[in-house]
Amino acid sequence: MDTTDALGPRDRRDRPELLGRPDLLEPVGRLIAERACERLIVEFVQTLDLGEPGDVAELFTPDGVWEWAEGDRRIEGRDALRAYFAGRPADRLSRRLCTNILVTLTSASTATASTYFTTYRVDGHTGGMLPPRLPVQVGRYEDTFREVDGRWLLTARELFLDFAGPTERLSPADARAGA
Repeated sequence: MDTTDALGPRDRRDRPELLGRPDLLEPVGRLIAERACERLIVEFVQTLDLGEPGDVAELFTPDGVWEWAEGDRRIEGRDALRAYFAGRPADRLSRRLCTNILVTLTSASTATASTYFTTYRVDGHTGGMLPPRLPVQVGRYEDTFREVDGRWLLTARELFLDFAGPTERLSPADARAGA
């Protein structure tokens, strides 16, 4: 039996000639890598929606990139990403739903993923529950990942929008009334 058929991550690091071979990951190692990337996708949107938006920069490699397929929006590097995401309005209420997450290992330490997402968002929120609204965005993320010191991180995220509209700004009266 060829012992390279079931190598774990530590075994591959000791044998650099095997690092680019995702086919040599044992099944559990493959599942762990795929799950780590899926978790990163969910962590990203949860941090934007429920945490400190600027903290999503820590989910990227130091040279990470966020890019929109249309337009000139390209943010490179953790400091720029932190500033960009931290610049969101403080009164923004957003919720993102992610589905159809498909992670593909491209090597033992790199992967790609495609994820559908829907974004619900309003600005001017002061608390409480709001009546339902239509989504402001529906699209997909195309991600590239790299394992760095045993942790999977985003190296690039490209956003493709199929449907998009403006973010509604609640009037002060609407915000107080939960309209």
